[in-house]
Amino acid sequence: MIGYLLRRLLAMAVTLLVICALTFAIFYLLPSDPAAQFCGKDCSAERIELVRQQLGLNDPLVVQFGRYVVGIFAGQTLGSGPYAVRCDFPCFGYSFQSAQPVWDLMMDRLPTSASLAVGAAVLWLLLGVSAGVLAALRRGTWVDRTVMVTTIGLSALPVYFIAMILLYLVVTVTGLLPYPRYIAFGEDPGGWLANLIMPWTTLAVMYAALYARMTRNSVIETLAEPYVRTARAKGLPERRVVGKHGLRPALTPVATMLGMDLGGLLAGALITESLFSLPGVGKLFADSLNKADQPVIMGITLLASFFIVSSNLVVDLVYAWIDPRARLA
Repeated sequence: MIGYLLRRLLAMAVTLLVICALTFAIFYLLPSDPAAQFCGKDCSAERIELVRQQLGLNDPLVVQFGRYVVGIFAGQTLGSGPYAVRCDFPCFGYSFQSAQPVWDLMMDRLPTSASLAVGAAVLWLLLGVSAGVLAALRRGTWVDRTVMVTTIGLSALPVYFIAMILLYLVVTVTGLLPYPRYIAFGEDPGGWLANLIMPWTTLAVMYAALYARMTRNSVIETLAEPYVRTARAKGLPERRVVGKHGLRPALTPVATMLGMDLGGLLAGALITESLFSLPGVGKLFADSLNKADQPVIMGITLLASFFIVSSNLVVDLVYAWIDPRARLA
């Protein structure tokens, strides 16, 4: 198991290094002036030249990339003299528009995105897996057809449409909930819950529909396996056959998809956070795109890659724990 873990960690490190190199190349090899892009739309020529000197953009590209990678693990000082800017570990760049390290900007927003992602994931798993299992056990009946038609309809609805409908019905018409705003869990658990119900539901509706269809197909395939028929032939109760022999293997692809979806959402749900004005990483990314704040865009891209790769590592370790044959992969 330790050898398997070391191989996966090495693969994770190589993957992140390649993603970092590609992201760095995209931002630094574009035809536009990187200093002007880093500084923003309203910078003067003197300010752009100062940014160019602080970032060392006149150095060879390999030197710049090495300095960026070292800065992530050891921090770095941008520029020298009275204009020097210290970017402490972990340094994912420095936003000259906000006059803050990119890491600090992302960490200020991460609790909001994490609350949104984890809460929505719990909700869509409960709804999606339950609906999928129910449809699989009632295959060919009106229950199965109803679940499948419903999931097709819900998966076709855009996120912004679901959000607008919820805001209109829940906030404007009935007044059951206030317009969402982020409240830290430690400050007011009840307010935290009340303000995130609608964003959670917006994300969960779409994802639950996809998970229901995947769960249904996976459970149907698993229940058709010979070992399941053998368990039934031995006279085991149907609940035990489905729960122990059928459902557990059937949820393997669901765990794979959950790792990728949750990893991506931890780095921000751009549309949902923008619609509900939640100060998460996705909203920060959207604002940075509008301002052409490249250090922040690059930092969030790397953060998203880290979450996705890490989530897949966790899924691989769970596989290895469930099925030892996976350790040979």
